[in-house]
Amino acid sequence: MRYFLFILSLLALTACNNKETQPGPQKAAVKKPAIKKEFGYVVNDFKVVHDTIQSGDTFGGLLGQEGYDAAAIHNITEHIKDTFNLRDIRVGKPFTLFKDKKAPNALKMFIYEPDKFSYYVVDLRDSIPKVVKTVKPVTVKRRIIAAEIEGSLAETLGKAGASPALTQELSEIYAWSIDFFKIQKGDKFAIAVNEKYISDTIYAGVENIESSFFEYKGKRIYAFPFKPEATDKVQYYDEEGKVLKSMFLKAPLKFSHITSRFSPHRFHPVQMKWKAHNGTDYAAPTGTPIMTTATGTVIQAGYTSGNGNYVKVKHNGTYTTQYLHMSRILVRNGQHVTQGQTIGLVGSTGLATGPHVCYRFWKNGVQVDALRQKLPNSMPMKDKYKPRYLAETSPLKKELDSIADIKFKSQ
Repeated sequence: MRYFLFILSLLALTACNNKETQPGPQKAAVKKPAIKKEFGYVVNDFKVVHDTIQSGDTFGGLLGQEGYDAAAIHNITEHIKDTFNLRDIRVGKPFTLFKDKKAPNALKMFIYEPDKFSYYVVDLRDSIPKVVKTVKPVTVKRRIIAAEIEGSLAETLGKAGASPALTQELSEIYAWSIDFFKIQKGDKFAIAVNEKYISDTIYAGVENIESSFFEYKGKRIYAFPFKPEATDKVQYYDEEGKVLKSMFLKAPLKFSHITSRFSPHRFHPVQMKWKAHNGTDYAAPTGTPIMTTATGTVIQAGYTSGNGNYVKVKHNGTYTTQYLHMSRILVRNGQHVTQGQTIGLVGSTGLATGPHVCYRFWKNGVQVDALRQKLPNSMPMKDKYKPRYLAETSPLKKELDSIADIKFKSQ
């Protein structure tokens, strides 16, 4: 009996110990919010408001909206005027307000971004406000794009992950050599380009193009930047050192399409009769900039019932050009204009069924087809610079050719 009671006591004691050691329900772990930073500050500590400068906004006005009176605003602007030009605040630029979380209307910092590369911090946390300008770190990455035209140049570059800025750069480099209205599916190109990135990740545009070629009408047209002297402007030359820039641009618009060519016998869509068409029509949206294709002097700028608003430019004793149907004229009679300068905007004034520019071309006083002219180039490279030029560009050409051969042979 004693033995039996001993066993019962032992079992009861074990059960009690098990109850004491058995863990209770666990509390859920509190997850701390992830630390986030903007402009180098921990945003968790503030109420952050992002906004954009609107028409009529001023620095003082924005401070007034945050509860600052005239005396406080004057005090702040006097302290920071030498380090932050308040007149530089522009419509459309972003700004950020860092406010006290406990007192949401208490502004602690005003941050203004004049461009994507820098920002100003107006720190109001102390009795004496201060301004700090920060320039974001920019890195340059080099890559080579080789592709075959599918649709437009912009569409093809877009598929290759390039920005519209690269399309613009290329159109300017080849403006004298390639009519981009005529590029066709199957034309090829290759580009060695340096591109800018903010903080190594945010794309910030094209730094420069080191080398390129376009295979256009069965011929590769190379372009390499070169400065004969340190003080000279960069110009682009082909693989033999011949300058790409010619006296005339290929077209008066950067991107559009030809709707009607020079012809001795064309049916006029407005007058409804057959007659000569002594120009080339380029269709584009109303307001598209029209460029003078060469440097010269405006000899006519006005309006007629047929031409609508038009401009005529004399380039020298041989060549004259004319631009018709403008929605707006941007130059005056007698004005000197430079190649590529905007002289008007596309419209449909005069005898026109839709927005376009009719581009007319005279050689020795006779109207001719601009697209069929063999036009003069600019000044060639001097012989003394060619050895250095060829030494610098030969490796770049070899690199482009090698990558292009691999790319296009694999297709």
